[in-house]
Amino acid sequence: MNIKSLRSDIIYRKVAQAPQEEKVELFRQEMLAPFMKKWEIQHIPFKAEESNGFDVITLNNIMNISPNQITNELSTEISLISSDSFWSECENAVKKSLHLFTEHGVSLSVADYLFTIQLGNPESPSLMLSEGYSGDGGIPGYILCTLVPNEYTITRMKAALAHECNHNVRYQFIQWDHTVTLGELIVSEGLAENFATSIFGEDLLGPWVSKTNPETLNKHIKPVLKEQLQLTGFDEIAPYLYGDEIAKLQNYDPVNMPYSAGYACGYYLIKYYLDKAGKTIFEATITPANQILDEIEGFWDEETIING
Repeated sequence: MNIKSLRSDIIYRKVAQAPQEEKVELFRQEMLAPFMKKWEIQHIPFKAEESNGFDVITLNNIMNISPNQITNELSTEISLISSDSFWSECENAVKKSLHLFTEHGVSLSVADYLFTIQLGNPESPSLMLSEGYSGDGGIPGYILCTLVPNEYTITRMKAALAHECNHNVRYQFIQWDHTVTLGELIVSEGLAENFATSIFGEDLLGPWVSKTNPETLNKHIKPVLKEQLQLTGFDEIAPYLYGDEIAKLQNYDPVNMPYSAGYACGYYLIKYYLDKAGKTIFEATITPANQILDEIEGFWDEETIING
């Protein structure tokens, strides 16, 4: 297994020193080109034919610092992600996460993994809803995490990377295409967060779960999501998974769901499944969602107890 980090701090410094008119293309080639296969799989243009068209830069700028914003004024933020110890801890989190699967008998078809940590945009409303950090690991072999660097977010990077590694493993076994259901995504997010906390502890439980209280989960989220599990089409799924605030930011129609409703529901659904089915998180990660959902009927009717 080959696990490689792309040292974004070095790239940010290089872009910061570049002339303004060269920043975008330098950033595109240095930071985003190494993830070319990911963009191709996701059908995201690497470079739009028209200057105002959607491409990898447009996507980057939704939550991350845009290339044009990378100047010497970012020196403090860049320095916060520049230590060898930070990158070593991140790499160790990825290695530990992936090796745990192989140690538990899960044979991975992907041998090469690339990850990086990008600087998040503190002006991004969707990133601020998740308290300044996020991740993207749905395409096997590629993991990107984002943070607005501070003491809180930096300590949570290892758990965020573990969460994305879990997605990386699951989607080597589960096909994701246009037929993906809300049930699959709820299960997937629940697996990823249970995996992360199983390694690094519930103190690092993500805000996409910890912000939800028991009453909201039991009285509002669960009854609605139970009836929508077979929903397909990402524009239909997204408001239930992410909640109304993020749905509106992404121009989806709100459905009266709180922040990251699907994530919180998925986390407790998987806890219930692991206990009831007597499965390990490693077995569950490569189990089809329908198989999991068939075994947790009682979850929807029981009051979920949230500790803390």
